[in-house]
Amino acid sequence: MHKFFVLDTNVLLHTSRAIEAFADNTVVLPMTVIEELDKFKTKSDELGRNARAVIRYIDRVRMEEEAYARNEGREPEILTEGITHNEAGGKIMIMEDDQLEPVAGLERDMPDNRILRVAVHLSVANPDTTVLLVSKDLNLRVKAAVVGIEPVDWEEDKVNADEMYCGFREMTVPAEAIDTLYKEGSLAMPGMDLQPNEFVVLSGAENPSQGAIGRASDFNEVTSVNAKSAGMKIYGISGRSVEQRIAIQLLMDPTVKLVTLVGSAGTGKTLLALAAGLEALRVDDLALKAGNDIQYGYEKILVTRPIIPMGKDLGYLPGSKDKKMSSWMQPVFDNLSFLMHVGPGGGKQTVGKAANRKVQELLVDDLLEMEALTYIRGRSIAKQYIVVDEAQNLTPHEVKTIVSRAGDGTKIVLTGDPYQIDNPYLDQSSNGLVYCAERMKHLRLFGHVVLKKAERSELAAAAAANL
Repeated sequence: MHKFFVLDTNVLLHTSRAIEAFADNTVVLPMTVIEELDKFKTKSDELGRNARAVIRYIDRVRMEEEAYARNEGREPEILTEGITHNEAGGKIMIMEDDQLEPVAGLERDMPDNRILRVAVHLSVANPDTTVLLVSKDLNLRVKAAVVGIEPVDWEEDKVNADEMYCGFREMTVPAEAIDTLYKEGSLAMPGMDLQPNEFVVLSGAENPSQGAIGRASDFNEVTSVNAKSAGMKIYGISGRSVEQRIAIQLLMDPTVKLVTLVGSAGTGKTLLALAAGLEALRVDDLALKAGNDIQYGYEKILVTRPIIPMGKDLGYLPGSKDKKMSSWMQPVFDNLSFLMHVGPGGGKQTVGKAANRKVQELLVDDLLEMEALTYIRGRSIAKQYIVVDEAQNLTPHEVKTIVSRAGDGTKIVLTGDPYQIDNPYLDQSSNGLVYCAERMKHLRLFGHVVLKKAERSELAAAAAANL
């Protein structure tokens, strides 16, 4: 059945693909939406790019329709009545909203109300046709429901964060199964339908303290992760929980080119990601000095994170790009300083200012680079270990842009907490981090784990659980 979809501005700013996603139905854009897109079109960020893409698409549809109409000797369709824009017969319509009949409670001076009035007008004028308001604004969806318009969220890029793939599953099995895994190195698990690089944490049915960790080698088979490998140290630290040990397996596996680490504050996401990068550089350095083949081949660690403040922005920051970045990258420096204090491979510890000095040496020696996401578009990054921190503040399209920068020999690690989002246009189900984890889970070059237990400190764990 044909439907009218009235689109809010924030849907088009979230993804320009939205205007093309409604098949044989009519996409309705109130004039208010066009005016709001105009305000964003000069911005150099993702919002500006999406605004420009939508405006260009509408203009191209209009021009192509005029050209077709001339060739066919007919009057062209016009935007105010709807222009066919795809083979399915779907239309794009732009509606004036200033001259519509007033609706009780919806004042003219509010853009959201003007959008709602368009939906109400369409519903009254077309009583046999369903009219839906598509918006990422929860308040506008509530108002739509009050005035009798069916509200829907933009669902194409949404993943239920509470039900997302977590990278491992726990099972209770007979003791014989665990013995088989240890003795033969593999265990058949019929009907499991495992994802590539998914882990299975086994515990004994008779003795819960008996356990083992297996890693999927096939949809219905796991191979043993031996105790030495499971407890490996990276740059002086080892996994405190099962999830952290699984994360280390993925981070130190050069065949896994993309890793997503999801977890609340204090679960060790950023620390493990940085430690794995430093350990890979250390292993390669030792191999080079010994004349052996280099195992990983990363030339440097590149760290980046979205420039989105929590709370009120401080505004202009003086100095060079590196000086400005130092404020945004302080959480990364904190983790690096801790790792320098711990020391690689259980070696001599570095304390106080010496730890900070070693971090600066990494920067000076070009083994560590801090980069703003603003400058990553267009780059081709080969033989680097890339850490994207706070990736929950990125849109699915931004994550695609970053991952598509990877050249030969590059590994990318995305870390973040989908329940701590500062980007006003995203939520726990629509951010690029969970979207990437769900869409890439079937690939052999991808690994994912949800870290559940806070390991930063007793206080941090209490805050994560109770605040």
